[in-house]
Amino acid sequence: MKNLFFLCFALMCLTAKANTTPTNTIDNRGSVFGTVLDAKLKQPLPYVNVIIKNDKNETLTGGITLDDGSFKIEKVADGSVIVSIQYIGYKTYSKNITIGKGSYKINLGDIYLEEEAESLEAVTIIAETSTIQQKVDRKVVNVGKDLANMGTATDIMSAVPSVSVDAQTGDISLRGNQNVRVMVDGKLSNIPAAQLLRQLPSTSIKQIELITNPSAKYNPEGMSGLINIILHKNTKLGFNGGLSTGLRYQREAKFNSSLNMNYRNGKVNLYGSYGNNIRKGVNFGRINQIENNTFQAIDLRDNNKSHLFKIGVDFYLNDKNTISFFTNQNTFSGKNDATSDFTFIDTPLNNQRQVTFSESDNNSGQYNFNYKLDFTKTGQHIELEIDHNAFDNNVDTDNGQFGNSVRPDFLEFTETERNRTTINLDYVDPISENAKLELGLQALLFDNDIFYESDARVRNENGIYIPTSTDFFYERDIYSAYVNYNKKVDKWSYQLGLRAENVNVDAIASEIDLTNNEELIIPFENQYFQVYPSVFLTYSPSEKHSYQLSYSRRIDRPGVGQVNPIPVWNTPLVSNFGNQSLEPQFTNSVEFNYTKNLKIGNITGGVFYRLIEDEINRAVKVDRSDLQSNRFILTFDNFSNTTAYGVELSSNLRPTKWWSLNGSFDLYSQTQKGIAESIDPTLTNPTENDIVEESVEVVNTIWNFRVFNNFSVSKKLTFTAFGMYRGKNTGLNFEVDPMYFVNLGMRYSFLDNKATLGLSFNDVLNTQRIAILSERPFLQNANFSPEFRTFSLNFNYRFGNSKYRAKSRKRRDNNEKQVQGGL
Repeated sequence: MKNLFFLCFALMCLTAKANTTPTNTIDNRGSVFGTVLDAKLKQPLPYVNVIIKNDKNETLTGGITLDDGSFKIEKVADGSVIVSIQYIGYKTYSKNITIGKGSYKINLGDIYLEEEAESLEAVTIIAETSTIQQKVDRKVVNVGKDLANMGTATDIMSAVPSVSVDAQTGDISLRGNQNVRVMVDGKLSNIPAAQLLRQLPSTSIKQIELITNPSAKYNPEGMSGLINIILHKNTKLGFNGGLSTGLRYQREAKFNSSLNMNYRNGKVNLYGSYGNNIRKGVNFGRINQIENNTFQAIDLRDNNKSHLFKIGVDFYLNDKNTISFFTNQNTFSGKNDATSDFTFIDTPLNNQRQVTFSESDNNSGQYNFNYKLDFTKTGQHIELEIDHNAFDNNVDTDNGQFGNSVRPDFLEFTETERNRTTINLDYVDPISENAKLELGLQALLFDNDIFYESDARVRNENGIYIPTSTDFFYERDIYSAYVNYNKKVDKWSYQLGLRAENVNVDAIASEIDLTNNEELIIPFENQYFQVYPSVFLTYSPSEKHSYQLSYSRRIDRPGVGQVNPIPVWNTPLVSNFGNQSLEPQFTNSVEFNYTKNLKIGNITGGVFYRLIEDEINRAVKVDRSDLQSNRFILTFDNFSNTTAYGVELSSNLRPTKWWSLNGSFDLYSQTQKGIAESIDPTLTNPTENDIVEESVEVVNTIWNFRVFNNFSVSKKLTFTAFGMYRGKNTGLNFEVDPMYFVNLGMRYSFLDNKATLGLSFNDVLNTQRIAILSERPFLQNANFSPEFRTFSLNFNYRFGNSKYRAKSRKRRDNNEKQVQGGL
């Protein structure tokens, strides 16, 4: 910690010196800037095309407006030029200006665009549909009304390119890999990602950032990158708010709602929100074990309730100083009932049933403080952020065994306490109009304590199941510093970055035999220092074309679930454990992206390649504490280096004024390595010498296709159609069959566009199924049918003042070049 404060002091000294350094940059070319607004609503219009042309109507340069409607076009050649501002559904704005001595910086002020008369009843403006921007180091999905009416963040993710959602667990994958970190407003949460996404209503989401090749500014964790969910933050003057509710039903009802309120009176902005998700779920499944001619019928039922509260305040002390604070409070309670019937066709007397009932409760609190100081030079600032997360979770599980089961009934209790503190200090200095320097420090302090107790889970050497108690404490402290340098030279721009990290890991696991009061203690320590370079190169020969090449080095630190020696779940045949000695894996990633703007939209394509060192993957091992039952353990291990590559293509097209089409295609391939142990089930008294180990290697190539259609019948009524095909997914121990489905919906706006009603019918063709073939640890196939075919009703209402928008708190990465694209 002493080193961290020393670095903070050094950085502050550097910023103070930078603030006193004069900048006398003289450029013989001009710049044009201003703000674009809707003429009727007086609201900023983001992503508007601003084009600079010569007197021959040839395009010289251009750009697009930011979220607040502002734009700045730099390096405009001397002479007479035409500024053309174009936006779908609006009249084109044109103005002749002259760049020359005495007028190198042209301020066009506020520019009001008027809607085209013919479009008032026939075209929905761009905010109705979602778009995607290609930035220097990420893709940004701007959530329109088509996605905002889907229900929850989980529902939105299923429609986002490159993202996959596990239909049963809700887990997220990016580019075919689950090693992805999910953040909200740039901050990690202790709440499990699947639970968090189900709690966030879709109407609260402004943007989704897919940071597949993050720069040195970001924590390098996550092989496939980061998903950052940006929530709406209302900063309009006066009192404003919004209400949303949603109901979904197939076998059981699922309800979610949210309320957002905001009050701004000049220098104080007070905001708060409440959201809930109340759901019951039913999932039926069947697993056929082919070798021993048995099958397992599964009935899974859950009843979960979650509530999320947020309150925050911004103090705009003056034009240079802003202080902000917010807190999130989350509560969750869940009940899960799982019944598994094992049928032995050849030996019916061996039939058995396992009934598992569990109750879980967790609470999470997040506390965030932010201070920002803007210097005299435009764009130069220093920002301090302190974020603390506290999470606790209790799970009680009752495992009942019936029929001819060799295992007795047993109880399990698990208690988890988790704390995460993040301190960020960031400094930005635009050293010239075309260059920028970024420096930063970060401390990431994390600890996790899991206590587990069972009255009869472990079997001793005499074949008797005994009560045990296990405590696992895991602590990880990371101290890092980064530097980024951005430069633009004519049609080229580049960014060079380097991040250095020092990591300390301390863990200890203790297991106690409660019968004999014997304790086994397993300590683990790890310390390492790593550097993570990043390089980004962009070439934009014209407003219609943009090329990007990037490289970054990343790390996948083992998650708590991967190193936790306490069982995550148990069945009569398989238990899932972590590996306490698991080492991190490293990824070197190269990406190339291309964006082309067309008259009716745009197309974005990209390819990537990854070299993965010390790959973390699944291992199937024989349970050596229970050889008689031929039980297995699923765990994790490190393997040799491997590779992955992929291709992505997305488009946003508007063939007609009433039809917009968003499509995407992605293909990923990765070589996966692992090990699988087995033992001959016919042996009556097997020993460890009978265990056979097999090295496993598979090449998983999976592709997905998505298409989202919006059909605007009028300015108020829109119909939607979403279709998706997901190709076969092959893992080390399983193969999932292809899956496809079609969803239909509609939304209607009324009450002066303040209210929206949405209806949807998912899986219209009744084709969405989960079919799995597994070779390890047993040869078996499985079929599951969650609640895919659902009817949904959503209602949203916005209220309050809508005339004037106040200055919003700046985001840390609000300075990157943007290229508009489609979802």
